[in-house]
Amino acid sequence: MKQSKIFEPIEFKDIKIKNRIIMSPMCMYSAIDGVVGPFHMAHLGARAVGDVGLIIVEATAVSPEGRISPNDAGLWDGKHVEAFKPIVEFCKSCGTVMGIQLAHAGRKASTNVPWLGEKPLKFTEGGWQIQAPSPIPFDEGYQIPKEMTQDDINKVIDDFTNAAKRADKSGFDIIEIHAAHGYLINEFLSPLSNKRTDKYGGNFENRTKILMEIIESIKSVWPSNKPIFIRISAVDWMEGGFDIESSIILAKMLKKQGISLIDCSSRGISPKAKINIYFGYQLDFARKIRQEAGIPVSGVGLITQPEFADFILNSGIADMVEMGRELLRNPYWVLNAAYKIGTDIQWPKQYLRAKR
Repeated sequence: MKQSKIFEPIEFKDIKIKNRIIMSPMCMYSAIDGVVGPFHMAHLGARAVGDVGLIIVEATAVSPEGRISPNDAGLWDGKHVEAFKPIVEFCKSCGTVMGIQLAHAGRKASTNVPWLGEKPLKFTEGGWQIQAPSPIPFDEGYQIPKEMTQDDINKVIDDFTNAAKRADKSGFDIIEIHAAHGYLINEFLSPLSNKRTDKYGGNFENRTKILMEIIESIKSVWPSNKPIFIRISAVDWMEGGFDIESSIILAKMLKKQGISLIDCSSRGISPKAKINIYFGYQLDFARKIRQEAGIPVSGVGLITQPEFADFILNSGIADMVEMGRELLRNPYWVLNAAYKIGTDIQWPKQYLRAKR
């Protein structure tokens, strides 16, 4: 049987992941008051049965005001813990490691779900007051956010910390802090959206301060034997925005903070960004960060074929491969990849008849 690096296990702290495939966090907009339900059991469970090594659950709001839409998953209350527990337990029973992405949408909050137009919600439509580092709207037609005070910042740090506690109670093995895609932490990092003149704005150190404070606070409650990942937008794809050089400096800081892996994505700070999209278009960011900062990374961006995933891993571009839309199309991608490449892996016993 041919051996593929896709199926090599990898360890972060005390957590061993059976293969190098991550299901990227993707919003399903199917929760009620933040509570996940049968859809999430079926959706996440199918990928666990399909042998995905690590599932990172969609951007999960740390507070009601931090939701992108009214239908986002949440982790600001005990009822969310009880809803997640059986889903996490089932997926882990399949041998899948379970992670969750903790998020606050910032100035991109209070919008409708994609299939209803993804437009900003008015207060009369169930929208809410949004907040951001600076009172700069995301785009024309978007609400002008409230500029965050020190009290607002303190609350966000507490919200992330309390959500991390609940993630542990829910049974999650890994948390990923969402610092990408134009949401709140990314808004602080980017000079395009952060025009503050206090200790959270201006120079690079100040703009990274809230992220460092969130990490330090989470580390005080998250078990030390469990990893913390961070998703970043490695570049804003806009002149004057966050760039790869900034990301490399940030990655070195995150390594010192004990972060186990950087999930290297990009974009999201502005709809005006011009992006050259092709298969693997973000992989060079992962390669540079891994090489220059010496920290494990995941590569993401239109990765669909097992041969390409194997090349990424064997070439030292990334330590893990992250897949989103392809796993929506095919929850059994990992099983199919093993079948196609000719690698012998352990299949679910219920599916053994399809292995040959």
